[in-house]
Amino acid sequence: MLRPLPSQCLSMSLPILHFAHANSYPAGTYGMFFEQLRAHYDVRALPIHAHNPRFPVDDGWRTLARELREELDRSYAEPVILVGHSMGGILALMAARKRPALVRCVVLLDSPIVAGWRAHLLRLAKLLKYESRHSPSVASARRRDNWPDVEAAYQHYAAKSLFAAWPQQVLRDYVQHGLVPQPGGGVRLRFSRETETAVYRTIPHHLGRLARQTYPVPVGFVGGIDSVECRLAGLDATRRLVGPNFLQIAGGHLFPMESPVEAAQATHTMIGQLLQGRGLQVK
Repeated sequence: MLRPLPSQCLSMSLPILHFAHANSYPAGTYGMFFEQLRAHYDVRALPIHAHNPRFPVDDGWRTLARELREELDRSYAEPVILVGHSMGGILALMAARKRPALVRCVVLLDSPIVAGWRAHLLRLAKLLKYESRHSPSVASARRRDNWPDVEAAYQHYAAKSLFAAWPQQVLRDYVQHGLVPQPGGGVRLRFSRETETAVYRTIPHHLGRLARQTYPVPVGFVGGIDSVECRLAGLDATRRLVGPNFLQIAGGHLFPMESPVEAAQATHTMIGQLLQGRGLQVK
């Protein structure tokens, strides 16, 4: 579990915010984002999802959501604020639906619900094991996953356009927390490309009904205006689910990495909006 830095432990009264990360980005990647939030919350996170053999990746991510539920149940004596990015947001949504007593509210960070005709196409593609050449699973299956040392990995990512918008410290955090030593020397990805690919191939297609039901806890959405993922998934079902608790800010799907200060402020604002009148004040 990630814990507040010692200098940040100013008050035991800070509400607990539990964070769930995106596919392939361990929680340590969000260090700058977390530091902004720690002025208001006791920020916690499971360091890495989808790698516990007790909770293997399955179709619809039901077992991954169970891992999150059990983590919340085991770790906290009170309901928590649940925030998740991309995959993490969907896991948070599923966990809160099953165990609402564990959760005060849910904030989805660029975690759109796939519903309607898109969900039917997704289900059919999984049944037929069809993958478009533009599918993220195609890229992740052949992603480079090892380097001679950490600096070589950093330079590899720094040269890629995807990471050009990230502050240097965020990329350093990703390299620090996203790599592990490998036997015989060198480093490799901590979040394996096989697991990343499996997660992409099992994206839930069954969540559209959530937008047609009364959800047991308040839910809000903060997304990137330029998010390709939101454009592909569509936002109609997500808007129906969250109602007025919908916000988009500058950036793409990875806006918490691109603009961690702005992302944290938007997240804090959304939490305050969700908790109005529910007996918990955040400063």
